[in-house]
Amino acid sequence: MCDDKEEVTAQSEDDKDDDEYEKYCIICHRPESVAGKMVDLPNNMTVCSDCMRKSFDAMTDGSIDYSKLMNIPGVQFLNLSDMENVTPKSQKIKKKKEKPKEYHTLSIKDIPAPHKIKAQLDEYVVGQEYAKKTMSVAVYNHYKRVATNMMDDIEIEKSNMLMIGPTGSGKTYLVKTLARLLDVPLAITDATSLTEAGYIGDDIESVVSKLLAAADNDVERAEQGIIFIDEIDKIAKKRNSSQRDVSGESVQQGMLKLLEGSEVEVPVGANSKNAMVPLTTVSTKNILFICGGAFPDLEEIIKERLSRKTAMGFNAELKDKYEHDKDILSKVTVEDLRTFGMIPEFIGRLPIIFTLKGLDKDMLVKILKEPKNAILKQYQKLLALDEVNLEFDDGALGAIAEKAMKKNTGARALRAIIEEFMLDIMYEIPKDDNIGQVTITREYIEGTGGPIIELRGQRMPLLGQNGAAGYLS
Repeated sequence: MCDDKEEVTAQSEDDKDDDEYEKYCIICHRPESVAGKMVDLPNNMTVCSDCMRKSFDAMTDGSIDYSKLMNIPGVQFLNLSDMENVTPKSQKIKKKKEKPKEYHTLSIKDIPAPHKIKAQLDEYVVGQEYAKKTMSVAVYNHYKRVATNMMDDIEIEKSNMLMIGPTGSGKTYLVKTLARLLDVPLAITDATSLTEAGYIGDDIESVVSKLLAAADNDVERAEQGIIFIDEIDKIAKKRNSSQRDVSGESVQQGMLKLLEGSEVEVPVGANSKNAMVPLTTVSTKNILFICGGAFPDLEEIIKERLSRKTAMGFNAELKDKYEHDKDILSKVTVEDLRTFGMIPEFIGRLPIIFTLKGLDKDMLVKILKEPKNAILKQYQKLLALDEVNLEFDDGALGAIAEKAMKKNTGARALRAIIEEFMLDIMYEIPKDDNIGQVTITREYIEGTGGPIIELRGQRMPLLGQNGAAGYLS
């Protein structure tokens, strides 16, 4: 009996050792992590599905006559037992052990106060003080609601947000920064692709499936996440249209329950319910929805409403009073959004409405140099790896901001402009190991001169925008 126990123990230890190694194909010698699931054969041998299919194809295509092979002297059929020791044990590959991801659960003590959230946002986002303050308070209240769920039988309502601002003002960047600071899953989707269920396009529930994917299919973690729906102004009601509005008002109607809180069945690992994948139920009760849009022509609607006050007399306002008001969007009301094409029920489920200001020259200059991951700091780090110091004088920063203002696409224009004039710099600098510093000047940005290039200890000729060299006077 004692010998039997020892034998069983020895076998279990051998099985444990085998579990630590990957299976490999006896024909192509690829491991299971590369070739996929293996087919087990007698005598502890495994073959990958590719080699197995090729073997069957060779046997069934009729190119081999097995009856003739039987009569050929010296030809024997394959004996599987002979191949048992074809691949030595040294070729075994250990399996990679994946460490389970650890997620922290939100508690009231872990939620940072609004002033701390805003202070962290200040490190990455320039300006937009009112927007950052509003978002900080709304997020703080929302996650307090998630952590407590119910307090003294008083249920706290969701703090869904609607942010309105011109293109390039930082709507998406604010949400991305916020999700990263709070370490919660974030799904960013575009409302332009959403249609009513049954029509070509993405179903409304697809936004929840994206959040589930961002949370690594962890339902509990996904239910504490943030969904940012961009271009929300594109699902406004179509005016003077007799056709069915499947990508406008119908989408707004379909999103009502989603915003308020409902149980949604979504596929695991796919965006479409038609995919042959299992479905899981996700509750949107504690998911924070943030909607954003540029809302073009909304300024004209606001001006039209405000100009109705103009009349004759002592208290009359001038008709052109709001014509050149750059901060006109901040005067938006729910009535203006209804006129734009958003249905009242939809706006009612987004109680926090705030606007972002358009970027002026001074804000663009600050965006270039002040944030933690500013564009200029990124280029300075790239050249620092080549042991070259990169500097921008104030004139250069002003010239970049002026060019960006002309493009009228907000902060998005900055990257394109810098990429254009930094091309020659990034190409030429690695050629010479003696270069110690490059200073970008306004003349180089405007194409009338070049940057100041200094060797380690002395100055060099200027490098023109087209690669030609000029000389310092």
